[in-house]
Amino acid sequence: MKGNRGPRSPLLSRLAREKIRLPAALLLCVVFFLAGLFVSILISSPSQDPSGGGRLTRSRLLELDDEDPERSPMPHGKTGESTPSLIPFQVLSWKPRALYFPNFATAEQCQTIVQKAKSRLRPSTLALRKGETAENTQGIRTSSGTFISASEDSSGVLGQIEEKIARATMIPREQGEAFNILRYEIGQRYASHYDAFNPAEYGPQKSQRVASFLLYLSDVEEGGETMFPYENGSNMDIAYDYEKCIGLKVKPRKGDGLLFYSLFTNGTIDPTSLHGSCPVIKGEKWVATKWIRDQTEK
Repeated sequence: MKGNRGPRSPLLSRLAREKIRLPAALLLCVVFFLAGLFVSILISSPSQDPSGGGRLTRSRLLELDDEDPERSPMPHGKTGESTPSLIPFQVLSWKPRALYFPNFATAEQCQTIVQKAKSRLRPSTLALRKGETAENTQGIRTSSGTFISASEDSSGVLGQIEEKIARATMIPREQGEAFNILRYEIGQRYASHYDAFNPAEYGPQKSQRVASFLLYLSDVEEGGETMFPYENGSNMDIAYDYEKCIGLKVKPRKGDGLLFYSLFTNGTIDPTSLHGSCPVIKGEKWVATKWIRDQTEK
């Protein structure tokens, strides 16, 4: 029979209490360490992409930082500008050179252009090659449209867009043609074509179209994409009939812009700049096209 242990000594009682406190203290230390680490990660993380596409890279953050107070504007020439500006763009292709400009114009600007063009729309026409007539080219271009120059627009919107296009392309606005405002309804399209004019087919040219800027004035529910069937040399070795909607496709989004170059830097026509407008399947497509030439037309 085991006897009674008797009262515990004060020393043993204190040791027992300290044995319990030690694991609790270690646990608290671990918790506080993890919390501090989590907070430091949040503080040091890069800003989120406002478009919802994930975190921005450091180079993208630098690109967006156009209001750095420590960077004063550079002295400029007589034709320059007093402040820096930022026009975001995405390279869609190098063959042809095609750039996409998100949110190039506001929804209000787009609506103003559409309203101004509505009452002036006429069936779109083609520049005819040797041997072609309006009759034997029916169905190639089925949209309706009108030409409006910035000087005709009392609202000033076309002038603002024209000036921004000049900055984006670094080609003076005087070398641009009047805006061609186009509407594509269901089933309407523009078969693949070149914006530049081959002298062998169209005769001598006083000037040549270097580039085209398309400003999408509306969203399109389905269809209506701008297509580049020869992008990066694709489909050039097949019997392409100029009608199929294949290759690189750019979906219209209201307010966005698309710039592509029809000529190489040596002045010859880029064969991969062949492009067209896919048929509209659902909805309606509005677009303002600005053709830009290599010199001011007189």
